[in-house]
Amino acid sequence: MCRFLFGVLSSLAYCLVLSTSALAGTLNTADFPLRVHIFQHNGHSHYYRRTETLDVVDGEGRANLYENGLPHGFDFAYRCGERLMNSVGYETYFARWKKPGKSLEVLLPVMGKPGAADTCELKVEMKNVAYYRHNGAIEEEPEAAFKDWMDKHQYDPEKGFIEPVHTAAVPTGDGTTGTAPTGAAQSTPQ
Repeated sequence: MCRFLFGVLSSLAYCLVLSTSALAGTLNTADFPLRVHIFQHNGHSHYYRRTETLDVVDGEGRANLYENGLPHGFDFAYRCGERLMNSVGYETYFARWKKPGKSLEVLLPVMGKPGAADTCELKVEMKNVAYYRHNGAIEEEPEAAFKDWMDKHQYDPEKGFIEPVHTAAVPTGDGTTGTAPTGAAQSTPQ
């Protein structure tokens, strides 16, 4: 009987140590060097236990990955414990490869808990284009063209340049207005 009680207590102590270390291991944004901009997604919420508590959300969507200063469009499927949200403006999510070329792990903020985060795995299908929003629609263009836009507008979310520098007509000093730099008239990818 003592041996049995000792075994149960040892097992409980082991589980407590594991759960404490798991809870203590917070997610560090430095471990997520990539950036993901989600343009659109759909989701279906599942409440398996017939309670008001969300169990899982699954769906699919379109996004851009920013890796080594380059944009890469991708389509994705997901199944997560938290709801995804589309990126607003030029906002991006921290990400890292879980399986290079196959799945990304994205860091999601937990709503209502400042500083708290959870992860979500996106199963990806990489494209040879980058996505951008134009007149409310999701469009695509060659990655090189999108990279040119990024360079012209000094936009690189991996390096902290999270808002593009918008160029516009510039006063010439003689009372007229000069033309904006090349590419400024393009719609801005969002």
